[in-house]
Amino acid sequence: MSFKIVGTGSYLPPFTVTNDDLSKTIDTSDEWIKQRIGINERRISTDESTVEMGYKAAKAALEMSKTEAGEIDIIISASMTGDNLCPTTAGGIGQLLGIECPAFDINSACSGFMFALDTAAGFFARGKVKKALVVASERISKIIDWTDRNTCVIFGDGAGAAVLEKGDGYIASHLNTCGGDDVIKIPSGTNLSPYYTKECEKPKIFMDGQETFKFAVNTMTNDIKRLAEDAHISLGDIKYIVPHQANVRIIQYASKRLKIPMEKFFVNIQNYGNTSAASIAIALDELNRTKDLKDGDIIAMSAFGGGLSSGSCLVKW
Repeated sequence: MSFKIVGTGSYLPPFTVTNDDLSKTIDTSDEWIKQRIGINERRISTDESTVEMGYKAAKAALEMSKTEAGEIDIIISASMTGDNLCPTTAGGIGQLLGIECPAFDINSACSGFMFALDTAAGFFARGKVKKALVVASERISKIIDWTDRNTCVIFGDGAGAAVLEKGDGYIASHLNTCGGDDVIKIPSGTNLSPYYTKECEKPKIFMDGQETFKFAVNTMTNDIKRLAEDAHISLGDIKYIVPHQANVRIIQYASKRLKIPMEKFFVNIQNYGNTSAASIAIALDELNRTKDLKDGDIIAMSAFGGGLSSGSCLVKW
């Protein structure tokens, strides 16, 4: 026994930063960003924490699923931009919801939501929970070098959530971590130890864009093929693919390699940018609310990110 998704939710901060806005502070342009990444604008938190955004996405998911907060048996939060090292983001969301239950965080960068779903599947398989809340919330704006045009144009803030209950909707999954920090790295920041002798790096995103691009295309292509094989279905049986929203060209390349039309890939990067772990969770909610999903539709989700980590799954609606 695994789970099925019975409700989704998302939250985007109201403050919008357009490409033209960024061109006033760094050497870039709307045309440059659109051609290379596919982003028009992104949302940035001005006064909301990671916990607060996650709470609002969770509330929307609970409302859709007609679930009372007290029915939730576990909260799993995916984030690399928690407000504190302790307490956890998941615990903060639970507190705002007014409930007490096991609540913990998972950090696997942009793949975090996939790792969180797979972790939840284990609790369902062991019969430990009846309903679970999985939330992905990221305030990436706090770890961006806003003078670096190669990274600051890519990212945005936001949160997404899903309510899960017992069912047979989790068909197949694949997770992987290569390790290493040479392609994507975010240092933790200040070290207060008077005995530590190395210089601390600033907590901001470093990314080798070219290597990230190659890893992403290969990972998404191979993972989706593997999922279909594991589930004994054809690629044509997949109704929609919800990819990590990192760069529209990554999605286009994967589409060509898989010979799956772009119409099957749900893309919203143009509106929100890359929201890391929240990316797929936000896109899944938007897909759920804007497309006519039917019971039995098969949805593929595929993410990749720092670590280097990757995670993909097939779910039956």
